[in-house]
Amino acid sequence: MLIKDISSLHCQTINKNISVDKALSLMNALNVNGIPVVDDDNKLVGIVVKADAYRFLTKPGHYVDYPVELIMTQKVITAQSDEDIITVAKRLRNHDIIALPVLEGDNVIGIVTIENLLDYFLKYADS
Repeated sequence: MLIKDISSLHCQTINKNISVDKALSLMNALNVNGIPVVDDDNKLVGIVVKADAYRFLTKPGHYVDYPVELIMTQKVITAQSDEDIITVAKRLRNHDIIALPVLEGDNVIGIVTIENLLDYFLKYADS
């Protein structure tokens, strides 16, 4: 099975200039732990997760109106939409991350999370 078959396709992205507060609000509204970050040309430049945002905000002098670009992970581990689920699951585990953007070429088309993978494996474990 391919990763595009279990990922959340057409996921929301945010611009690198959006505030940390707005990024957190959006993640909370969407009930997601991470969201891909794009530049003005809609190209992937990072990913931000709630834990990074909350850690940032607990430090003195860090404010909610700072751009998410300051807290995002810039070296993004990704998957191509036509990759095998096992390959991508190993990549998540090897890099100790909870989510990664799914791309078609250079375009973000979705995101795959640990939850997506667990749901997949649990579904087929009962078969």
